[in-house]
Order: sequence, then structure tokens, then C-alpha cells
Amino acid sequence: MATAQSPIDLAGSWTLNRVASQFPEEIGFSAGTFENPASARGGASGGGGRRGGGGGSRPPEELRARLILPETEEDARRRRFLTDEVRLPPERLTLAVTPASVTITPDPGAPRTVLPGRRDEPVTIGPSTVTTTAMWEGNQLMVGYTAEPGRVVRYIYAVNPSPRQLIVDVELVGRGGGDKVRRIYDPAPAGPPAGSQSAAPPPRLTLPPGALPPGARPPASAPTSASAPPASSAPPAAAIDQRPDAMLKGLARLGLVVEGVEADAAKCGLKADALEAAVSKRLTDAGFRVLRNTDDETYLYVNVNAVTASAGLCVTRYDVTLYSHAAAPLAHTAAPVELQVELLHKGGLAGGAPAQNGDSVTKSVLEYVDQFTTRIKNANK
Repeated sequence: MATAQSPIDLAGSWTLNRVASQFPEEIGFSAGTFENPASARGGASGGGGRRGGGGGSRPPEELRARLILPETEEDARRRRFLTDEVRLPPERLTLAVTPASVTITPDPGAPRTVLPGRRDEPVTIGPSTVTTTAMWEGNQLMVGYTAEPGRVVRYIYAVNPSPRQLIVDVELVGRGGGDKVRRIYDPAPAGPPAGSQSAAPPPRLTLPPGALPPGARPPASAPTSASAPPASSAPPAAAIDQRPDAMLKGLARLGLVVEGVEADAAKCGLKADALEAAVSKRLTDAGFRVLRNTDDETYLYVNVNAVTASAGLCVTRYDVTLYSHAAAPLAHTAAPVELQVELLHKGGLAGGAPAQNGDSVTKSVLEYVDQFTTRIKNANK
């Protein structure tokens, strides 16, 4: 088994190696009963687990104490989110390691900080607060997330030195057992993650020549000796607007592109036309002029990737991104180059029965759209 050279070697950004990783068709907890906390006091008095007469038999009250514990709505939501994360692992992981803590940032997803050596620490993950236990086991990091009483999703992070890879072993631990899966991550190249099929943006389009973002300076051409003005008379560079959400000022119309809602998504309660109409209406109601199926200017990109799991359940990853285009000179280029700029992004996972899954994804997408429109309006006040 791969081992890390030192805990600090876990630090860095890592990209999922899908070829080397395991992707079983089904991942989940095995069926089983849980021990009622009332029965944790032990066996029958005087006999423990012995058979026979005397005091060795288990009283009926203790037999009735071994139950399947009722699952609350919060437990179910937490369990679904944690198991969905195992079924659809993040394409990119960033780990920041300090002597006291480790911050794990999945992409997509929000960062979470665990404290090795501490037990039962609450951490907000997705829609729920999850109790975590983290510890160093030699040079490996173990993090356990309590999905519900008696069920834990356990991650073990280690680094293989040659070739350098992050090994992530995941086990769903419960009374009835659970599945195991191994994921392999390679060191991520510099820059934003690339090649993710589910969140890949549509092709970028060519901009009109000379378009520059606010504050960008075109490359200076070499003046001739006859026309070059004195250096002291050159106009000062435009100041960069560093106010919050300055890149959203002036937006009054948006393109809209919805992709990924294909056959599996339809089985999971999602229809492309209905989702596009709902998003378009939400933007229009917010006062924006909407241009459907166009990405030739600033546009909202909605991407949905659904898969069907066992027992007819669905797992769906969704991303909502506000993109724009710009041309700007880079430190290593002699002329401006076309860039696609990510202005805002939100994403998440949903799981459940088809009707429930479709409603949950649509609701979350529209919530993200509302968040984006609110930020745009606030920037234009």
C-alpha cells in the first residue's frame, strides 16, 4: 500500500486519474441493524452471552432493545450527500496542511477543515453539519464523516512517492458492512482544472478585434524616433476597479446555454426545455434581457450530469457558471489573446428518487441563479 513520505506531502492540488481509479457500478452501505444505545450496557446480568439457565439468558426487554434506529430527515439528507460524494468524486482536490489542521477543498464544492487528533468535531459539508473524526495514522490522514448513527464514511489519504500520486481510499462503514473504493489523483497542472467532461464549458468564440477588459493595457508598439512623444507625456495607465463585483457592473443582458440534460437526466426527472425555460424566466423576472443558446457575450452556463444508481435512484451533479470573454496581454505574449473568464460559479450534488431528484436539482439551480442576479443588481446600484 502506498504511504506518504511525510504529512506535508499531502499538500497541493490534485487531479482525478479516471483510468487508474475504481468506479464500481454500485456504492453504498450494506443493510443491517443498528444497536440501540439503551442496549450498550452489555449482556444479561450474571451470564453475559452464555446460553442456559440461571441468569445467563437475555431478558425480553434487551431483545427488544436491538432495533433499527429511526432515520430522521436530517440523517437521510446527510447520508445521501456523503454517499453521493463517493459515487461522484471531485475532479480536483486541494489539500492545505498545517500542524493543527488540514483543509480539503473539492472542486466542485466548498472547503472543509478537519482537526487531526480531535473527535466529534462539527463541520459544515453541503447542506448539513457533519460530525468528523480525523487523525494521523503514521503518515496517512484518516477522516471519518458520520453519515448517521452507526454509519461512517471513512477516507484515508496517502501519497505514493513514485510516481507521485495521491491515493484516496474510501470505505462506507456500518453494522452490515459497506463498500470500498480507491481513487487516484495526479499532481494538478498550474491553472484551473481542465478536461472535466461534466463541467466543461462550451467552446469559446472569437471576440471583435481590440476588445479589452476594464483596466487592461494594450501592448505598447515601438514608436518611431520621429513620432515618439517624450516619456513624461505618456498618458497614465487606467486604474483597475477593485470594488467588490466590479466585473458585474453594466450587465443588462445575458446569454443562456443549458447542456448535459440527456437520456439519463430525463430518467431522473429533468427535461432540458423545462429547465431552460425556468432559468430564462427567472432571469427575465429579474430584469435581464435573455438570449437563449448563445455564448457570444457574457452568458450563463448550466451543466447537468445525471446517472442512475441501484434501485432506480438518481445522482446528479449540476454547475451554474457566469462566463464572459475578454482579450488581454499576458506576461509571455506580444499581443492580446482571447480569454474566457469565469465571473461566478456554484455547483453541487443531488440524489434520490427521479421525481425528488429532478425537483431538487431545479430548485438548487434556480437558487444559484437568484444569487447571481442579486449580486449583479447590487454591483449596479
